[in-house]
Amino acid sequence: MCSSLKIHCNEKDMNTLLRFKKGVRDPSGMLSSWLPKLDCCRWTGVKCDNITGRVTQLNLPCHTTQPEVVAYQEKDDKSHCLTGEFSLTLLELEFLSYLDFSNNDFKSIQYSSMGNHKCDDLSRGNLPHLCGNSTNLHYLDLSHNYDLLVYNLHWVSRLSSLKYLNLGGVRLPKEIDWLQSVTMLPSLLELTLENCQLENIYPFLQYANFTSLQVLNLAGNDFVSELPSWLFNLSCDISHIDLSQNRINSQLPERFPNFRSIQTLFLSDNYLKGPIPNWLGQLEELKELDLSHNSFSGPIPEGLGNLSSLINLILESNELKGNLPDNLGHLFNLETLAVSKNSLTGIVSERNLRSLTNLKSFSMGSPSLVYDFDPEWVPPFQLVSISLGYVRDKLPAWLFTQSSLTDLKILDSTASFEPLDKFWNFATQLEYFVLVNSTINGDISNVLLSSKLVWLDSNNLRGGMPRISPEVRVLRIYNNSLSGSISPLLCDSMKNKSNLVHLDMGYNHLTGELTDCWNDWKSLVHIDLGYNNLTGKIPHSMGSLSNLRFLYLESNKFFGEVPFSLNNCKNLWILDLGHNNLSGVIPNWLGQSVRGLKLRSNQFSGNIPTQLCQLGSLMVMDFASNRLSGPIPNCLHNFTAMLFSNASTYKVGFTVQSPDFSVSIACGIRMFIKGKELNRVYLMNDIDLSNNNLSGSVPLEIYMLTGLQSLNLSHNQLMGTIPQEIGNLKQLEAIDLSRNQFSGEIPVSLSALHYLSVLNLSFNNLMGKIPSGTQLGSTDLSYIGNSDLCGPPLTKICPQDEKSHNITKPVREEDDDDDKSEVYSWFYMGMGIGFAVGFWGVFGTILLNRRCRLVYFRFLHRVCDFVIRKMISIY
Repeated sequence: MCSSLKIHCNEKDMNTLLRFKKGVRDPSGMLSSWLPKLDCCRWTGVKCDNITGRVTQLNLPCHTTQPEVVAYQEKDDKSHCLTGEFSLTLLELEFLSYLDFSNNDFKSIQYSSMGNHKCDDLSRGNLPHLCGNSTNLHYLDLSHNYDLLVYNLHWVSRLSSLKYLNLGGVRLPKEIDWLQSVTMLPSLLELTLENCQLENIYPFLQYANFTSLQVLNLAGNDFVSELPSWLFNLSCDISHIDLSQNRINSQLPERFPNFRSIQTLFLSDNYLKGPIPNWLGQLEELKELDLSHNSFSGPIPEGLGNLSSLINLILESNELKGNLPDNLGHLFNLETLAVSKNSLTGIVSERNLRSLTNLKSFSMGSPSLVYDFDPEWVPPFQLVSISLGYVRDKLPAWLFTQSSLTDLKILDSTASFEPLDKFWNFATQLEYFVLVNSTINGDISNVLLSSKLVWLDSNNLRGGMPRISPEVRVLRIYNNSLSGSISPLLCDSMKNKSNLVHLDMGYNHLTGELTDCWNDWKSLVHIDLGYNNLTGKIPHSMGSLSNLRFLYLESNKFFGEVPFSLNNCKNLWILDLGHNNLSGVIPNWLGQSVRGLKLRSNQFSGNIPTQLCQLGSLMVMDFASNRLSGPIPNCLHNFTAMLFSNASTYKVGFTVQSPDFSVSIACGIRMFIKGKELNRVYLMNDIDLSNNNLSGSVPLEIYMLTGLQSLNLSHNQLMGTIPQEIGNLKQLEAIDLSRNQFSGEIPVSLSALHYLSVLNLSFNNLMGKIPSGTQLGSTDLSYIGNSDLCGPPLTKICPQDEKSHNITKPVREEDDDDDKSEVYSWFYMGMGIGFAVGFWGVFGTILLNRRCRLVYFRFLHRVCDFVIRKMISIY
């Protein structure tokens, strides 16, 4: 009777794995089974060969669950993932073929070979030329370790059998030899270095030795150069290239050698320019071509009509001109045709589309493009998605034959939507419904909106609130002419069935009080009811919106105090209650997530509460035009977000995602910066306490906010001097301290603020000379109302400057007159002799040339006039 032998893990491999574990922090116990007393072939994520017991696979990606709503700037929760050092000692596993530690949270790569210090700490740039080699490794995936910092890829060149390499999202900021490293991998089939902060794309390199490469993804890097020749001189037949989202300024080359069998070419989201080369039509196997979001110009080449295998053609958002080529209508396999947001001209009719039997997605629209479809034409295709721009007269009749349509966008259209009942009934089949800047001019009081996304901006829609179904996730009817109360929308019989996340009714004519039905809308993340005529108090039930991140109620007629119940909205990022009649004290109970707090132009009174200093994330504090009094708190330096200069890249918004739905929404905030109201998607570090009754001196702590970009303390009763510490605010673009009681001299450090473009110190008690500097001398309006200030740009000359302009000596008046007379006598005598010699020496010659006489006499007149004026000024 035979008994099967039990294969145990190789002891050498086990020791290698245990050394790796020592450098790893494992907060959730993913490696808890990695114990010496257990067979390593049974450890989590480890797979061994059934015969030899050698480790062949390590599969330990970290699985993160995405919440349904994710605000911008929020990263995936990786608190349970592996972190610390990723040691390349794993490459000593001789039979390892598969290695996947993707989506973890490693910080650095380190090679820890026993007794070989030359291999230590590759993240700092050391080269492992003498380190261990793993010739059997075929698959390596360290992608989405977003904080993993590696300074070179020389260690990769040792992996001679590697076929798949994915380092997407890994930080390679100083990597300059990445191409040299990966071209030493003769078996490489797929290479992904997406979002790796790469800067060098080797623009002068002519050739790259990729002998097997099929997929190349360099998307989302920082390449700033022309597109290099080596991309089109690869020694292989690449089947997929993705260079999207880079910053490459270039023209495509005239030829594409060795590329005949390419199937997918993605070059979207770059700055590529010039005409689209006609030789693209020679890529007979091409199935996907995406050149969108570039600056390509000229016509769409006729050669693209030869690509009989083409499935997706995406050329939108360029600068293309001319007619749509007729032969594009012969691409029988085409499923996606997207050419919108260009400058195409001519006529588009059924002739361009009648042979596209497989078309699923169609996007077209240019100001000079004319739609001329036969009203009786029925297409041979059923679209899923369509985007039409600049439609005139009537919508194409064939649009209503598309029963499979789920995504409809109509932009910048002057077409008639009659009959309206037919159009609104057709819209009920849609999941994504976007209608922007059209002339539909309809009453939607009785319209049922059932799409997951409803985006109806600037259409002059009228009447009261529409009805919505529980399926609606995003409802935006912004900048229309809706009127009446909002209650019919919110207080009908949808009790706790709503999935609504985004509600935007801003810039309409809504009236009445806010409903108290908010308890039934707990899924809401964003509410914008600004710029209406709503009145009454803010209802307490809004405090039940525990998911609320963005609340905009500005420019209405709300009164009373801010309800304490909003304290329950712990996730609130933006609270904009500006331009109302709210009163009471500034709320001191706001959650620490607040980024923007705008309470300007209300009736708030009392002191600025020191509890606000706990809002470390605050970037916008706008309390202008209220009745605030007392001192400015001396703890504002606790606004730690204002210590950093990255505010201009801090985008506000959120993403709604589910298995069948995903949309990203940017959420701006109106800010008064440099005397203008700006609607910004990117926040600025801004403090505006102007037009109040604040008193005392400005605390020095405010000058510790080194990332502050705008400071407005004007129209208060502040006093004291402006300290030299104001020069610490290196990012400052605008400062207004006007109409206060500041005294003393203007600090010289202000002239070192190189970003400063708006300065107002007018109507204070400042004195002394205005410091020199281009930022400080632009206009005298910045300094008027300070009677003791002097120097440019003011006309008042400082006393010290008057003395420096006085060339006379302090002697007796009669001696002074004698000296003047003697000086002037010698001056006139010397001038006369010099004039005579110079005059006849030059004038005699010039008189012989007739063409020069007139020019010389004019010149002589100017010289004499200049000399006389100088003599008079000296005298």
